[in-house]
Parts: sequence; structure tokens; C-alpha cells
Amino acid sequence: MQIVDRELWTVLHGMVFGTIFLLAFAGGLAGLWSLRPGLITLEGIRDRLLRLRVGLVTMAVVAWVTVLSGNYIVYPWYRASDPSSARSRLLANPNTALWHQFGMEWKEHVAWVAPILATAVAFIAIYYGPRLVGDRRLRYLTIALFVVAFAAAAIAGLLGAFLNKAAPIGPTG
Repeated sequence: MQIVDRELWTVLHGMVFGTIFLLAFAGGLAGLWSLRPGLITLEGIRDRLLRLRVGLVTMAVVAWVTVLSGNYIVYPWYRASDPSSARSRLLANPNTALWHQFGMEWKEHVAWVAPILATAVAFIAIYYGPRLVGDRRLRYLTIALFVVAFAAAAIAGLLGAFLNKAAPIGPTG
């Protein structure tokens, strides 16, 4: 089996970078949720906040790498003007045109929400830190932002998998 550069970048973009972000979400969510007064000691707060900050910053970086590699490495191959490009193949068939019209629009535009919100959540954890324990509204707002980031990334990942199934970005010609 041989993987060409386009396939390799598609795998890195979705199956490696995107999957790391989506899988790490559970740990980040559990970390944010567990920052409740009465459940942890002062020493436990310091320990959890350190892990949470490192994890959230790492997730934000991975989210940016995922979106940037998708937009600036994989997507130009998708939208190439030649008739054998994935975009051209999808649009040529009325049964698959919606995959481009909705799926790629989501991936092109809405997927940017994931790294932006992941960065905001990492910033909140770094800047407010211990206040997340005592301020329930701040903690819930942070969790809500984190869930929206996850949802945007999960939908983009699902659409990407379906798009790649309908029109792979493999070698052309």
C-alpha cells in the first residue's frame, strides 16, 4: 500500500490532528467540570489547574494546526479548477452537489469556530485559574464555549469524512 502526499496530508489533517482534539475534549471537559468547591483541596486545585491549562493550550494549538492544515494544504487540492478535482466531481453530480454546498461551506467557514473558542477557553483557564472553582457562572460559560468548540470540530470532522468518501482528494489523472 502506498500513500501519496495528498492522502498523507488528508490523514494528518483529519485522522491525526482532528482526532487528537476531539478525543482530548473529554479530559478537558472533565477537568473543567471537576473544578467545584468542596470537591478538591487547595493543593488539588493547583494540580488540576496546571494539567488543565497545559491540556487546554495543547488542544487549542492542535485545533489551529487542524484548521490551518485543512485550509491551506488540503483545501487547495479539493478546490483545484481541473475537472478531476474533488470539488468538480461533487458539483458535476446533482446527487453529491449538496456535499459541496453544505459540507465544504461548513468546513471552510464554521470550522474556524473550534480553534477560536478553544483558544478562548485556554485563555480563561490561564487568566482566571482559581476563580473557575468559586465562580460557577464563569465555569459554566467556559464549559459552554468548550462544548461549542467541540461541536463545531465534530461536525466538521464528520462532514470531512463523508466528503472524502464521496470525492477523495487522492492523486489526479
